[in-house]
Amino acid sequence: MPLTVNGEEITEADLRLEEERLRAQLREAMPGETAATIEARTIEWARENAIERVLLRQAAMAEPEPLPEGALDTAASANEGVEREALEVQLRIERLTRRLTAKLVPPRPKEVSEYYREHRDEYITPELIRVAHIVKNVDEQNSEETVLPQIQAIEAELNQGADFAEVADRLSDCPGRGGDLGFFPRGQMVDEFEAVIFALAPGQRSPIFRTPFGFHIAKMLDRKSAGPRAFDELKDLIANLLFDLKKQRRIEQYIDSLRSKAEIRQ
Repeated sequence: MPLTVNGEEITEADLRLEEERLRAQLREAMPGETAATIEARTIEWARENAIERVLLRQAAMAEPEPLPEGALDTAASANEGVEREALEVQLRIERLTRRLTAKLVPPRPKEVSEYYREHRDEYITPELIRVAHIVKNVDEQNSEETVLPQIQAIEAELNQGADFAEVADRLSDCPGRGGDLGFFPRGQMVDEFEAVIFALAPGQRSPIFRTPFGFHIAKMLDRKSAGPRAFDELKDLIANLLFDLKKQRRIEQYIDSLRSKAEIRQ
């Protein structure tokens, strides 16, 4: 017997599509669970999601008020290839959810600060370093035998007191900004590069070293330890998050009320 919501059938094809969408998400969210458990949860949640989506669409389409004049034409112009019927459903659902959440008030500053205090360990900035480098590329046009004396001559110039940034802009195969790569965390550069630069202290210069790209000399400019991000940096993000959660809960409550009155059969 097919799954129906207020007499409207949800096809097996629709359920399979929803399962496919959820399966990868649940595998990532439930790394310690067995495949059988994940599959059972996928099937269960796909069914619930499909029912809730139909309930919300039915409620939105049942509203007698037409869409504002020109709204559908504007949406069609911005979404070429999408059927107007699908766009109307989308616009009506968006209007319904706006109305449901219109009277909600944003979180108070105290709520935002309390959330930050309770979750600050979830907002960690990794260790960051700022490095400048000089590189002489080794490739099909430039052999190691040709390039090595060039980088050795550069190192000799630096040893005599030449300014690193000036030499980088003049002699590096990647000139500009004095060779400054800006701040970055581990994992953004090749392993051979990171093995050397993360061992440097601020102000320290490396010896010549090799990576898959060629020969380098690097200088540590600055280093920032890992730690929680500052509240001022996060307060707007947290306020938006809490407000979005409040809207989501309001919509979920509305769908629950629709479900309590719906006829759902399988």
